[in-house]
Amino acid sequence: MYQFKLPNGIVLYKWPHKIDPTEELMKKELINLGFKAYDLQTCGPWFERSSHAHNYEEIRAAVEGCITFHFAEFPITIEAGDIVIIPPGIPHEAISHNSRPFKAFKGSRSGERSVTEFGDGRGSIEDLASQKINKG
Repeated sequence: MYQFKLPNGIVLYKWPHKIDPTEELMKKELINLGFKAYDLQTCGPWFERSSHAHNYEEIRAAVEGCITFHFAEFPITIEAGDIVIIPPGIPHEAISHNSRPFKAFKGSRSGERSVTEFGDGRGSIEDLASQKINKG
């Protein structure tokens, strides 16, 4: 994997292989970096996740599709095979600017999940679960 260290502490890994990534390969990469997955999430087309942060390093290992993380300084788009590690306390939004689903492992070093919301919680796991319940 090609590694890029960005000014705000974010680390980006780009997929260098001539084969498409699989769930198995991406989970292995996540583990090799010292992380544990707490979710394999599929985001629908035009997905939007409001501004939030975590009190730990968050990792996202993309299996398919692409999504853009919006930070105060700049956006970062990841696609299948890429990995982004976001330092603790960095607010970010995640937006899929296209009509394809995005699938990725989400994780932390401990495998635990916690979040601080700065927006309305749109697109959070809790928000998505309540939408399913309300749709019945």
